[in-house]
Amino acid sequence: MKTIQNFSNWAGNYFYQARQIREPETIEQVQEIVNRSEKLKALGTRHSFNAIADSPGELISLKRFDKILELDREQGTVTVEAGVRYGELCSWLDREGFALHNLASLPHISIAGACATATHGSGDRNKNLAAAVAQMEIITATGELIHFSHAHEQFDGAVVNLGGLGIVTKLTLAISPSFQMQQDVYENLPLTHLESHFDELTASGYSVSLFTDWSNSTFNQVWLKRHIPDGVSIKAEPELFGAKLARTHLHPIPMLSAENCTEQMGICGPWHERLPHFRLEFTPSSGEELQSEYIFPRRYAIPALHVIHQLRKYIVPLLQVSEVRTIARDNLWMSPGYEQDCVAIHFTWKQDWEAVRQVLPLIEDVLAQFDARPHWGKLFTMEPARLQSLCKKLPEFRQLLQDYDPQGKFRNTFLDKFVFS
Repeated sequence: MKTIQNFSNWAGNYFYQARQIREPETIEQVQEIVNRSEKLKALGTRHSFNAIADSPGELISLKRFDKILELDREQGTVTVEAGVRYGELCSWLDREGFALHNLASLPHISIAGACATATHGSGDRNKNLAAAVAQMEIITATGELIHFSHAHEQFDGAVVNLGGLGIVTKLTLAISPSFQMQQDVYENLPLTHLESHFDELTASGYSVSLFTDWSNSTFNQVWLKRHIPDGVSIKAEPELFGAKLARTHLHPIPMLSAENCTEQMGICGPWHERLPHFRLEFTPSSGEELQSEYIFPRRYAIPALHVIHQLRKYIVPLLQVSEVRTIARDNLWMSPGYEQDCVAIHFTWKQDWEAVRQVLPLIEDVLAQFDARPHWGKLFTMEPARLQSLCKKLPEFRQLLQDYDPQGKFRNTFLDKFVFS
């Protein structure tokens, strides 16, 4: 069982305060660590930008829990260990003739970590990634191995658990038949055209992403990902609501090479090679970035975009790129999409936290009128009371964590501040 010290997250902006990081290889080893530890937390692929996955005690890395365990063709599910990354599962699933309903922009993230923080992809009908969970296996604070499924009355609270319920060791995900997709990119969508056609635009593909640097009243790129039922590419229209079809492969950040991006130009291919923005075999960037994201009810999409655009003089100097996506509603207690269709505005910042920390309150202030809440795993400065007021099921979630972890073994500074304060 490997021990690691002086460990940072993927972006290098956060160094974990835990005394040590363990890499167990078996359930029994995890249980042994849980039983003798006063404080600990599970760690996935380290793609969170804040302290949500840290612990004042020990961390358990799930890196070695990387096996695909079972494909149930009749029930339409796949069971995996918690450390499996989406890119690895998706390639295997596709070879077996199956698919997941949605993917985030990076295939490099772990399944357990993405589900625990309600990480999402894009699509009017696509819920966040955690919505695919059908069953979970968790080691609780007593070292007991328990199972949650849809039959459990607290299942919808357990899935997006923010790491506070225990150590997730296994997940069963709903799957569907494999399918083909194509991706086309359009350039220079005027904000005025988006105002008039937002619903039409986001409904024009299986997944649609809008990229901008907020420097003017134009969205630099529209990434249109379409489901191709018969595997034959559809001829892309030369114009999409005023945006022009790109004639070459593009990266969301214009000055960067598109080499590590997924295939564009309307070339048909497997779902898992089109839904993410970046290829698994490439590192998407050097990691020298910070990320924030705010998610709010879909009905506020256009006014929210306008108020962000009005802050451009503060945002532009610190920004690499911003992405706008839609997310379908779900029933998961701590998901921003709980019982409401949403829109997310994502910010990829230059790695200058002191400067970014001055801008985030401005963004949060103008978005407050739209009940915007931050992504759990990204950077924000919102006061705990405000965030808590936006979580309808917070009292039930607190009780769930207290039921299974009464001594707070899996609590940390993040949960103490934003869930229990």
